[in-house]
Amino acid sequence: MTVDWPHFTPWTSLAGGALIGLAAALLVLGIGRIAGVSGIIGGLLRPARGDVGWRLAFVSGLLVAPAAMALVHTLPDLHVAAGTPTLVIAGLLVGLGTRYAAGCTSGHGVCGLSRRSPRSLAAVAVFMTAGFATVHVARHVL
Repeated sequence: MTVDWPHFTPWTSLAGGALIGLAAALLVLGIGRIAGVSGIIGGLLRPARGDVGWRLAFVSGLLVAPAAMALVHTLPDLHVAAGTPTLVIAGLLVGLGTRYAAGCTSGHGVCGLSRRSPRSLAAVAVFMTAGFATVHVARHVL
């Protein structure tokens, strides 16, 4: 394995991880909710009275943050080595997986593991293993 040193960004990665942790901590300490993005968006699709405002604020932050970052820093060039059909299928599979796992990477990986949830540990182990296997097959077998 080699490291792509010109594109290695430890400080911005550390800052991003710290901001994700801070947002998750503020959400759970402030209103007692878990920062699982699939659950937050799912709650917007099935709105409950008094439960929409914080969800809209959270999703708005996810959408506004890159635009705000672009005002102060040059965003990296985006290159996706997949076509539209592949991305659509991948998105549907991720959505299906979040329903079966009762949560997504942010809910289980960030919030669940920090709460020492056995269910989250099992979910993270499964989706990380599936991710490793998918990358291996896509890059080395196919």
